[in-house]
Amino acid sequence: MKILNLYAGIGGNRKLWGDEHEVTAIENNESIANAYKNFFPKDKVIIGDAHQYLLEHFSEFDFIWSSPPCPSHSRMRKTNSGIGERKKPYSFPDMRLYQEIIFLTHFFKGKWIVENVIPYYEPLIKPQKIGRHCFWSNFKIESIGIKNTLNIRNGLKRDIGLDISKMKFTHRKDQIMSNCVEPELGLHILKECEEKSK
Repeated sequence: MKILNLYAGIGGNRKLWGDEHEVTAIENNESIANAYKNFFPKDKVIIGDAHQYLLEHFSEFDFIWSSPPCPSHSRMRKTNSGIGERKKPYSFPDMRLYQEIIFLTHFFKGKWIVENVIPYYEPLIKPQKIGRHCFWSNFKIESIGIKNTLNIRNGLKRDIGLDISKMKFTHRKDQIMSNCVEPELGLHILKECEEKSK
């Protein structure tokens, strides 16, 4: 199966997929993309704009996983935008999330999934919720119990089996780790996709 892994990060969702698939990962941050390459040397890694890459290359793949940036949708955004103790400038939610859901729904023939956080607002398109994630897809994902390995106060020591402690990044390591999907959940979703593709 040809898989497109958009906004790939260091590859939390990808960790348990094995090497039998042809995976193309898109990540715009070079230091994070280099960590991904280190963990998954057989994958094709492209440093670039995942949103634009999706538009130009979607038809080349069998399965697309997209995890657009989540900070502008996060419940923490509301807390940190002048309502809570820490005050930051207000910002609009990044609507590329919904652009990709609508686009994939109407134009992509394969299986797809878009992942993001549970937002501070009622989602504009109803998702499936599993753990701390919202998922939009064109196939049903059976809910499973996944232990949330994210500890905001101790994010760097989050144990998902991808050790970044000795790597250098342009982003905070705890933020990089908090952006990861639990590997067991990534594997579960890939297996659901394979089952529903038969």
